[in-house]
Amino acid sequence: MAKNATKQTKKLAILTSGGDSSGMNACIRTAVRYALNKGYEVYGVRHGYVGLIEDDIIEMPYGSVSNCVHTGGTILRTGRTDEFRKPEVVQAAAQNLLKRGINNLIVIGGDGSFHGVSDLHQLTDINVIGIPGTIDNDMGYTDYTIGFDTACNTVLDAMLKLRDTITSHDRIMILEVMGRHCGDIALKTALAGGAEYVILPEAPTDVDAIAASVKKGFDKGKTSTIIVLAEGRNDLKDELREKVKASTGRTVNHVALSYIQRGGTPSMFDRVLASRLAARAVELIECGQSGRVVGVKGSDIIDVNVIEALKAKKNFDDNLFALATTISK
Repeated sequence: MAKNATKQTKKLAILTSGGDSSGMNACIRTAVRYALNKGYEVYGVRHGYVGLIEDDIIEMPYGSVSNCVHTGGTILRTGRTDEFRKPEVVQAAAQNLLKRGINNLIVIGGDGSFHGVSDLHQLTDINVIGIPGTIDNDMGYTDYTIGFDTACNTVLDAMLKLRDTITSHDRIMILEVMGRHCGDIALKTALAGGAEYVILPEAPTDVDAIAASVKKGFDKGKTSTIIVLAEGRNDLKDELREKVKASTGRTVNHVALSYIQRGGTPSMFDRVLASRLAARAVELIECGQSGRVVGVKGSDIIDVNVIEALKAKKNFDDNLFALATTISK
């Protein structure tokens, strides 16, 4: 190296995109500090791909992530935009990083965000790595996504409170939970919370049979019933309510937890998972990798090609479903 030559500064940007999930801040915190310790200048893109398009980019020193590991949501904010599906928009947005000498990017989000990772990898000179952050746990290549565990704990807390009320009034509760087309939140909270029934997009549903079974339970002395309904079968809500009410003659309430499932203090599991995934993402950037996404299989942190990850089919746990339906009635 020439005597007067200077070493080029390594730079890395981070953004969160799509729906927020508890644990994103723990992920941002680890990514920032892990990268700083490896000699990077670190930047944050605010409001996801919207901020990348609009050039809303800030530097993130060590103290920028203080006191956020325990908070829900995302300190970088998030956003959604269909504009980022256009190749010319992707390329123009990438220039907002490149003009600052930033050629590395970590994206935290769900499958929609991962399509952005794929486009950035294929259409630009940005080295980009994805981290799965979504409460839905609907990505087939990884066992868990950041925010899923916290969302489940939120549902369980709500279920406990609702149980007090429906037991006091001898009622039936349909508890609708998020998850889009994936029933993981519904299945695992129904089992953990002792719900009597769970309705999922992955399994066939006989509403008449459920209504008859609920009546049979009350005839045998039950005083309340909780039916967990996955968001992906929301189309059954009215039919289910009407038929169960007609069968039992009892009040049937419906509660949709909706966005309350996304926020709140992240669980220990989500904080640790987020930190492990963030560290692997920075390591991949350090190795010059791009177009890969990190995840977890068993106890191991993995990384795969983003296109393979997007194609991976989400496996349904038939055994867990069978267990839940066997012991809960």
